[in-house]
Amino acid sequence: MERPDALGAGLRVVRRSLPAWWAAGLLAGCGPADPGSSGAPATEAVVAPLDPAIELFVDRAAETGLDFIHFNGMSGSFYQPEMMGPGVGLLDYDNDGDLDVYLVQGELLGNGTPLMPLPEGQPAGDRLYRNDLVVRPDGTRTLRFTDVSAESGLPAEGYGMGVATGDYDNDGRVDLYLTRFGRNRMLRNLGDGTFADVSAATGTDEPSWGVPASFLDVDRDGWLDLFVGNYLNYTLDTHTQCYHRSGPPDYCPPEVSPPAPSRLYRNLGDGTFADVTAAAGLGREFGPALGAAAADFDNDGWMDLFVANDQQENQLWMNQGDGGFRNLALLRGVALGAAGDAKADMGVDAGDFDNDGDEDLFITELTGQGSTLYVNDGAGLFEDLSAAFGIRAASLPYTGFGAGWIDIDNDGWLDLVAVNGAVTQRLESLGPDNPFPLDQRNQVFRNLGGTRFEDVTDRAGAPFGRSEVSRGLAFGDVDNDGDTDVVVANAAGRVELLVNRVGHRRDWIGLRLVGGTGPRDMPGARVTVGGSDGLTRRRRARVDGSYASAHDPRVLIGLGDEAAEALAVQVVWPDGRAETWSDVPVGRYSTLAAGEGRAR
Repeated sequence: MERPDALGAGLRVVRRSLPAWWAAGLLAGCGPADPGSSGAPATEAVVAPLDPAIELFVDRAAETGLDFIHFNGMSGSFYQPEMMGPGVGLLDYDNDGDLDVYLVQGELLGNGTPLMPLPEGQPAGDRLYRNDLVVRPDGTRTLRFTDVSAESGLPAEGYGMGVATGDYDNDGRVDLYLTRFGRNRMLRNLGDGTFADVSAATGTDEPSWGVPASFLDVDRDGWLDLFVGNYLNYTLDTHTQCYHRSGPPDYCPPEVSPPAPSRLYRNLGDGTFADVTAAAGLGREFGPALGAAAADFDNDGWMDLFVANDQQENQLWMNQGDGGFRNLALLRGVALGAAGDAKADMGVDAGDFDNDGDEDLFITELTGQGSTLYVNDGAGLFEDLSAAFGIRAASLPYTGFGAGWIDIDNDGWLDLVAVNGAVTQRLESLGPDNPFPLDQRNQVFRNLGGTRFEDVTDRAGAPFGRSEVSRGLAFGDVDNDGDTDVVVANAAGRVELLVNRVGHRRDWIGLRLVGGTGPRDMPGARVTVGGSDGLTRRRRARVDGSYASAHDPRVLIGLGDEAAEALAVQVVWPDGRAETWSDVPVGRYSTLAAGEGRAR
């Protein structure tokens, strides 16, 4: 295929050897698409330079109808929830093949007068925007969103934090789980454009302060279970006034309030869930949870769970395959920072950035701590290589929240986007025009072949030159053009739709992985795809991670330049079954259903 000259030759780097799990035979026999299966040395990969004339992203929220402004309800009392939300969700709620946007809203806390009122003309409550994408025969497209909140039956009350997506009842329609400062909500998708509140009926309406939530099949029975990460045991009645180090009132650190225990709910397959937190072992240890990512970290075929805690040890809950979990974070190297201290961990995402067949972790943290990159050795042992890979120093000035491993330029290597915003006031910026002075710039790190990262924020586009109080980050192909776009939810600010301008210039393959009776999307399914460049890409279908946000369930894999017209694809389903498809077309989305491939 013809490609712009600007994406030509670039830096040559050496890939690391593949772990034994991938070479052991589960995906062996894949021919040219699996160079690691023979045990031969891995080939080299070429990382092309970015075209300096093209910005990576452009904000198209306003012009496409995403006119949402977050209301945090601040009244000068410095209540903790004011600065912790919101998240954002991408989902195809109407099954029309494109991603809709769910935006989480706050409300007034206490009885004061809001310093930043709800914008005139904007109704209270969460908002759902339907994607009315039009793609013409010549490939041109018009992206437009319509606010369908009123007719969708969304709750208008409650202080929103985050959103999780998953088809919990296996009817082929994606449902919503909303974490709140207060009672959480489960919304069942009825298939006619509306949702029903089934929170009490499902047994998942815990009245706590939930932030992250993950749908995952922990017992491989074909039904999505639910993890809910709770933050602090905090109420307005127990609020304590804290102060900035220079004297004025400010937001409190998490140590002022005790952490609240998180919850694991097992899906019983009849529309209800059972709280199995204690039985599964998760009740023994907990911290103030802000991030969660579900993945098979030790490649044993069972979904594990990483929980990022704020100023306390993290948990790495390793699935024992018998309904139980063990927290091995300390033994596996992810409980503490490199200096042995507990860090203020907020957002987290798991992904195979070095293409070696295992899930690595990126965690956003507090100003002065620097974000953390934990590199997996393939057996679930991690090493903090943040400094060596160019992450630590560049992230030190920022407090990160939302985080995402995405291949921005479709070269086959996962890059990083981190969105930032402080948690204590920047008093030099405080004033009548800025009563919420927590704003910071967001960041983009480009993956240079799995060996280090380059801070390319200054080339990422105008949105990355702005200073916002960013929290949630969701990623997915919003305009279905073959690259990954980003939605950023800003506290007390406007939503941003960052449309990717570079990824579609290279080849790609898009996969929707489904199974069951619905059929439904299969988070946790793992994909292996080879390329003509000799690089084997390994990705996982995922909707959780980042910060209080939900993502495109499809797998989009960048192939670089000059890919074949069709490729072999291997899928390992969450229940451990492996299948292959021999001729999956490049440059479009295909749906692969469990049981329809060639069994391995």
